[in-house]
Amino acid sequence: MKIDILTVLPGLLESPFAHSMLKRARDRNLLEIGVHNLRDWAINSHGQVDDYQYGGGAGMVMMCEPLANAIEALAARNPFDEIIFMTPDGEKLTQKMANQLSLKNHFLIVCGHYKGIDQRIRENFVTKEISVGDYVLSGGELAAAILVDAIGRLIPGVLNNETSALSDSFQDDLLAPAVYTRPANFRGWTVPEVLLGGDPQKVEEWRHESSLQRTRDRRPDLLKD
Repeated sequence: MKIDILTVLPGLLESPFAHSMLKRARDRNLLEIGVHNLRDWAINSHGQVDDYQYGGGAGMVMMCEPLANAIEALAARNPFDEIIFMTPDGEKLTQKMANQLSLKNHFLIVCGHYKGIDQRIRENFVTKEISVGDYVLSGGELAAAILVDAIGRLIPGVLNNETSALSDSFQDDLLAPAVYTRPANFRGWTVPEVLLGGDPQKVEEWRHESSLQRTRDRRPDLLKD
């Protein structure tokens, strides 16, 4: 899989992709991440990529010309399956969406900044708009990092134990069950006996009930259907 990211702050994305599972994915050539500086397509020698918004109001808007030129130049090298814009008013990111995107071969993530991007880019280039939650960030870079992490860990070969992702929260519309590790007794706080008994069927039954109970308590909206 290849993911290209278009941003005015490429340095902000250096660390998230240089550690842990995403680093492993890149080292194993399972995931290629290309971070591109939008200012390489600036409209002048000053590196301008934004301007005042029509109609007045606070906040600058990222311009059509550099965005269109950048998207077209990157797409000419290798066509995109999706062109994604990270925005608070997009479709909320879910595990199901991450699963679907993990099956793509190549897509571009456009990171907004300032007041956002010119609407004409959204209408004529963007194929999918994604939000990571009902809040506003300073730009789309951290949201893009979240999206890449959610997708990258699903690529076969990235996790040491690929079945681990199948038991994550939201994979079956339930929250993940409680988990325990050694020691079995810590300060008098003990591990449920069923997890120590060695019966795989009983363990799975306990985990399913734990998932159901957690979901009832914390996210009952997930059980509405």
